[in-house]
Amino acid sequence: MSRIAQRFADLKRDGRGALVTYLQAYDPDPATSLAILRGLPGAGADVIEIGVPFTDPMADGPSIQRAALRALKAGATLSRVLAMVRDFRREDAATPVVLMGYYNPILAYGVQRFCTDAAGSGVDGLIIVDLPPEEADEVEPHAKAESLDLIRLVAPTTDEARLPRVLGATSGFVYYVSIAGITGTKSATSASLEQAIPRIRRHTQLPVCIGFGIRTPQQAAEAARLGDGAVVGTALVDTLAASLDEDGRARPETVRQVLDQVRGLAEAIRAA
Repeated sequence: MSRIAQRFADLKRDGRGALVTYLQAYDPDPATSLAILRGLPGAGADVIEIGVPFTDPMADGPSIQRAALRALKAGATLSRVLAMVRDFRREDAATPVVLMGYYNPILAYGVQRFCTDAAGSGVDGLIIVDLPPEEADEVEPHAKAESLDLIRLVAPTTDEARLPRVLGATSGFVYYVSIAGITGTKSATSASLEQAIPRIRRHTQLPVCIGFGIRTPQQAAEAARLGDGAVVGTALVDTLAASLDEDGRARPETVRQVLDQVRGLAEAIRAA
């Protein structure tokens, strides 16, 4: 059983949803980013999404765009992100790690080489935002050969005709984009989620995690109650950014502030 499947099976047995955290690799620098990464499981993150910095992140709002620019300025590359995952795996063999990013860096790296290196580094799944199932023929065979889950995005605008095609090409878990738009701009209502999640469940038995617009512990707890997990990204990125000094460098309290926020989110989900 994959780490992702095992984690969701364990959570189902425990009767609670998952906290899925997202931060950009190398933001604001490699040492701080790795320190946060290593601290996430102890703070309560059940699944870790690592953003791969890219110059044109079309699905991301201003906060994550700025995080990507900070990370690229700090020297982030796809190979260095994989090296960071390897460093993390030296201390943690259980927490699922998902890389979230865009197709261009993977294509430049070489698709087959990337899938081989990602699996060898300890990556469990991929979210390639701008690669729909209809255009994923170059990636799917290599990801499958390396046992990498391909996690698909389902949006409120994904209609009934296309939904089975998207979900049929999904493994690991389903990422439900709860709003139409970019990250970090607005939040979905409970009523809209109560309608959307059963529609997805009719077509798949995979866990459904809800992301985009989840900022507070209360929103995370509600998303984890209605789905199988809550994805929190922009709120964590904003906390990190607010902790930096006037030159964009980490302060001594940066790591602690981000991990404290993760603890608050995890506690709310566990209490839901």
